[in-house]
Amino acid sequence: MILSNVVATQIPFHAEYNGVVPEIASRMHTEWISRVVQEALDNASLRPGDVDAVAATAHPGLLGSLLVGLSFAKAFAWAKNIPFIAVDHMLAHLYASRLVYSGPDPSTTEYPFLGLLVSGGHTIICRADNFDDITILGTTIDDAAGEAFDKVSKHYGFGYPGGAVIDKLAKTGNSNSFNFPMPNLHKGDHRCDVSYSGLKTAVVNQLAQFRVGPEPEGGDRSEDIAASFQKTAVEILLRALFRAVEDSGLSTIIAGGGVAANSYLRAKAAERQDLRFVFPPLELCGDNGAMVAGLAYKYLASGERSDLRATASARVRSFKRQYKGR
Repeated sequence: MILSNVVATQIPFHAEYNGVVPEIASRMHTEWISRVVQEALDNASLRPGDVDAVAATAHPGLLGSLLVGLSFAKAFAWAKNIPFIAVDHMLAHLYASRLVYSGPDPSTTEYPFLGLLVSGGHTIICRADNFDDITILGTTIDDAAGEAFDKVSKHYGFGYPGGAVIDKLAKTGNSNSFNFPMPNLHKGDHRCDVSYSGLKTAVVNQLAQFRVGPEPEGGDRSEDIAASFQKTAVEILLRALFRAVEDSGLSTIIAGGGVAANSYLRAKAAERQDLRFVFPPLELCGDNGAMVAGLAYKYLASGERSDLRATASARVRSFKRQYKGR
């Protein structure tokens, strides 16, 4: 049960740059963290002394922002003499759908299952054998899916964040206006990997080359560019995911991350009646404290604690084939 989940968005501070500025992000974290924690406690009708444990993301992510949250959480735990849990950000996204859900109860999902983790920084297809044990089956060889959305949106001045803006524009666009290319990853090791650099280049620098039919009077519509790009971006992701389904024999997919909020992705996933897709509610797709706390509870219940000497890292041991979150 989520007693409180306060999200202090920094979007207005980064919108003019069409992307996250690390220095601004860490500064805002420093200025806001005390107020956000107090608001979360107030919303849950709790006092600091009522908290039994505290958790924070340790990796991966922007190092400055991670250090702010991690330092505050460790100080809180030390001051109250309560357990501290350092959490992996991507594993937290994978856990998000188990907190609040509609449809089939994801908490009844037995391991193993496939995980689809798509955000601005990562695109990962994995096999989950436990809440803290995943094996990478596929990942991006260049740009993450969310990063591609942001870069295309920035180039055409659609707005920020790119994922949400393109999703909205695409609803009134013709997704067949442009026939953008799919990446050719023929090597055996890349069967479930994805690539977005080629698509990004095609949309940004070679638009006319992939237009279906003559250029319309008045020029190409932003809605059509957005819809065609989004269609291909999702097809790239699902092609790799469905290959992972074939190879693993698993039919349950748990999604997480900001791109999991994309309406076209959800609609295309729903067409596969033979597969069980579980998506988090929209408010838990982006970064949030509830998913971190939820995953931390699993560690706490299993008797695990983190050392107060734990530190942040921008990356995790290169999301390759074998990976454990801690």
